[in-house]
Amino acid sequence: MKIVVTGALGHIGSRLIRELPSMFHGAKIFMVDNLATQRYPSLFNLPAHGNYRFIEADVLEHDIEAVMDGATVVVHLAAITDAANSFNNREKVEYVNYNATARVAEACGKTGCAMIHLSSTSVYGTQAAVVDENCTEDELKPQSPYAETKLKEERLLKELGTSKGGRFVSCRFGTITGISAGMRFHTAVNKFCWQAVFGQPLTVWTTALHQKRPYLDLGDAVQAIKFIIENELYDGNVYNILTENLTVNDIINYIKKSVPAIEIKYVDTQIMNQLSYDVSNKRFADKGFSPKIALSRSIGETISLLRSANTR
Repeated sequence: MKIVVTGALGHIGSRLIRELPSMFHGAKIFMVDNLATQRYPSLFNLPAHGNYRFIEADVLEHDIEAVMDGATVVVHLAAITDAANSFNNREKVEYVNYNATARVAEACGKTGCAMIHLSSTSVYGTQAAVVDENCTEDELKPQSPYAETKLKEERLLKELGTSKGGRFVSCRFGTITGISAGMRFHTAVNKFCWQAVFGQPLTVWTTALHQKRPYLDLGDAVQAIKFIIENELYDGNVYNILTENLTVNDIINYIKKSVPAIEIKYVDTQIMNQLSYDVSNKRFADKGFSPKIALSRSIGETISLLRSANTR
């Protein structure tokens, strides 16, 4: 088996490439990353039993079709992922993310490779208490240019799947939490853990404290990708994938178990969706997948890791 991972050195990718050798013994793992975020340490200390090849390349410029030749599946993670800052570089986010997905999808069509496409639950903005993949168009109100582009990518894949018979699946991941070699700290949970451990106020969006949103532990995310590959779940569907729906206040209470003295500072942001809703993962659960890791555990592990650098 040959597995291609684009954006392989990022938050999700750096964890995934470490677990793939144990999940798929003997698999050839081709890691593609342009190193724009300089996550060089993601390549350090890879498992010795892994069969790796790293390609420093930009998906927009490299001959990605040649990389994917003979591959079973490509896990497409390459993207500009900072949703909050995507308001400041809207055109770049759309150009890079959409066209990277289009190039990978076109290469899949030519090589016969299946595609796991990462989308986001931030495409929702509904007044319904619970939202799922069957929601109406008016309930898809992306909260940022990043999310707008993810929705546009989903629609592109649907069109290609219909017209060219592509084998793909789109995964609307909840906000990622948890540890990896290439982890980032601009998303809510990891950012709060960082701020708490280093004695900084938790910067909470003004409207967000009691809004419920979906979160996904990184271990569950990796297992979801494994599940899709093992079951060849390339049915052209969109799946919500999450561990738990929680409010920001829930997350803060989890953090307080490890760091009791927390100060909260409310800040404004352009992502100011004032609605609260649960995202349903029933469609994916009905396929046989269930998350295993409580976010309280993920938060505790992140805090423990950061505390090792702040023991005085």
